[in-house]
Amino acid sequence: MEIWDILPRRLQRVLGPLEGGVEELRLRAFQPPSVAVGGRERSLDCGALTPDELWRITEAAAGGSLWSCESQLRRGYLSLSGGARLGICGEVNLEHGEIRSFGEISSLCLRFPREVRGCADGLEELLEGGFENTLIISPPGGGKTTLLRELVRRLSESGVRVGLADERGEVAAMRAGAPQLDVGPMTDVLSGAPKAAAVMSLLRCMSPQVVAFDEITEPEDAAACSSCYGCGVKLLATAHGSGEGDLRRRRLYRGLLDAGIFARCVVIKLDAGSRTYEVREL
Repeated sequence: MEIWDILPRRLQRVLGPLEGGVEELRLRAFQPPSVAVGGRERSLDCGALTPDELWRITEAAAGGSLWSCESQLRRGYLSLSGGARLGICGEVNLEHGEIRSFGEISSLCLRFPREVRGCADGLEELLEGGFENTLIISPPGGGKTTLLRELVRRLSESGVRVGLADERGEVAAMRAGAPQLDVGPMTDVLSGAPKAAAVMSLLRCMSPQVVAFDEITEPEDAAACSSCYGCGVKLLATAHGSGEGDLRRRRLYRGLLDAGIFARCVVIKLDAGSRTYEVREL
């Protein structure tokens, strides 16, 4: 199923001319849809969406079987073809303090992956003279995943074995055993597994020289970073924040930084819709 096929036809018609440049599509009950391009969001003139429409979109994204996607729904999203992701908000049903299911859906966020070759131009210092453990930092929607994918591709094309832990399928977008987005010829992808478990499996089974994954969010992810560091395997990962200061205010990252696990970071800044990169030593 094509990504656009999960949407109502009236919305497909409005989005058709915008398809190539849309980064996110925001769908909220009783509000008109909106699109995000270059970090800016604007409404579309096609009428308000109903809660029933949001349910139908979610069911279509799940292939008509929400129960088969229960593990993803518990984490508030559905993975779609081509690396797209549908984020879900609403009223949840809890079980032992964790999300079991959604009782009502109030908003959806459809995120589209963007393969931007050349977005790492100017960052050759990261790749030359021996790759060092690198952390990509930006606020949500800043382009972390896009830059991660491009750096993985360049490392792989330079002859480096990369193990990619692609939990949500947004980096490589695997389909029928092949990545739909270019991550290079020497990249081994483990998709769909929790990041920490995927990293440990890659370390044990694939002998990577660099391990890459998107978004350090859990203590288990930090522990996996420590394991890579202890094994002499290089790391390329991403984190939400506006810079090192934001990370040091959070215990999870402060421990990684204080341990010296990451040698440098790339801070992505968004200004008037354009992105700039700043490399800093940690």
